[in-house]
Amino acid sequence: MGENASQKKYLKFYQKLAYGSGDLASNCSYGLVSSFLLLYLTSVMGMNSAVIGTLMLVSKCVDGVTDVFFGNIIDRTHSKMGKARPWMLYAQIGVSGCLALLFSVPAGMGRTAQYAYFFVFYTCLNAIFYTANGIAYSSLTALITKNPNERVQLGSFRFMFAVVTNIVLGFAVTSAVSAFGGGANGWRMVAIVFAIIALVVNTISVLAVKELPDEEVTVKEDGKSAEDKLSFLDTIKVLLKNKYYLMIVAIYIVYYIMSNLVTGSGVFFATYYLGNEGIYGLLNMMKMFPVIFALIIAPFIIKKVGNMQKVNTWAYGISCVLGIPLIYAAVTKNITLFLIILFVKGVFAGFLSGSLNAFIAEASAYTTRTTGIRMEGTMYSCSSLGVKIGGGIGTAAVGWLLAVGGFVNDAAVQTAGATNMILWIYLIIPVLIGVLITYLLSRLDVEKANQKWDEEHQNV
Repeated sequence: MGENASQKKYLKFYQKLAYGSGDLASNCSYGLVSSFLLLYLTSVMGMNSAVIGTLMLVSKCVDGVTDVFFGNIIDRTHSKMGKARPWMLYAQIGVSGCLALLFSVPAGMGRTAQYAYFFVFYTCLNAIFYTANGIAYSSLTALITKNPNERVQLGSFRFMFAVVTNIVLGFAVTSAVSAFGGGANGWRMVAIVFAIIALVVNTISVLAVKELPDEEVTVKEDGKSAEDKLSFLDTIKVLLKNKYYLMIVAIYIVYYIMSNLVTGSGVFFATYYLGNEGIYGLLNMMKMFPVIFALIIAPFIIKKVGNMQKVNTWAYGISCVLGIPLIYAAVTKNITLFLIILFVKGVFAGFLSGSLNAFIAEASAYTTRTTGIRMEGTMYSCSSLGVKIGGGIGTAAVGWLLAVGGFVNDAAVQTAGATNMILWIYLIIPVLIGVLITYLLSRLDVEKANQKWDEEHQNV
């Protein structure tokens, strides 16, 4: 039965495409906030980067508490739309509303009130609405198909949309702000446009797929699913006993610390280290576009090798090694060499983008095998938890480190200390974090553990 499920095709091409488009909606908010919110708050509203960074981290501490909570609620949801789809659909309304409000800080407010305004809507966006939407979206990977290869394909589709969206953001946002008249009004109008796009695309993504029937995937006793009998604390205990869940949480956290360091400092790196603000879009494209190529070929290579862990460990290890000549090219201001290495490095690093959700599905399957409990929503909280904690630390660290380096808002020329700090934030620290990610991947043998369990219980 398990073998048939792993071979059966559950999804049509348009459903995979529609599912992937959900990350377009997600990155209209996440990408805009992680790449441009700090720039808007400091350069347009004149707010202090260190204070903003601190508020972001405090917000993320609150945010991290809600991830497992929403995952548990999704597991207990029973509706005509399924477990995850209603949460993904309705939470996006709050995401879009908060996105528009974050880029609409009232200029007439006192400075303390502005910080409070930012903190409230930043926390609501992340801790409530984006969390509910994101966990539900990620959970669908395990709820709409039982085919492992289709799960990898879904991961590839969603991250291709994420990459394309971020490339568009890199090229279009600052130009769009200018087209809307620049200043605070320009940023507000851009945020509203992206909020509407996200709402429409998210709705299409939700309605295009259907969750598998509950009886097909749920282990039941006495008419109730095992997960319905668990208390919230029991759910936490089950999670903490799954070492693969903890390892994936760790990978997500360090990955998104690295990602947000790069994303949050990208404009500063282009403007102040390379001295060319206009090159930011090209840097973003050369960082993101190779990921599309990696995501296209990843399912075929993983299927050929037969092991996600092996492919991703080697690919990410090679990406780390390429970080050394990339730093050299940046220091020597050899832009052509820098862009070439950035592209090649992105191809190898991109394999992981399409595999993370599939790893969670394997970890979730491990829990089901070893405990008889199905808890996809709670298991997928690791993605949202990692994104929020890692992203919060990474974004906050950009503000802190810029302040430590002596960065001065609106200064046409920065000190050597500030520009060197920008180099560390954008390149050197991310390369060091990449080494840690490679090590964690080398220990993530959940596929082998599932295969071993199946072999030991095939006659049971």
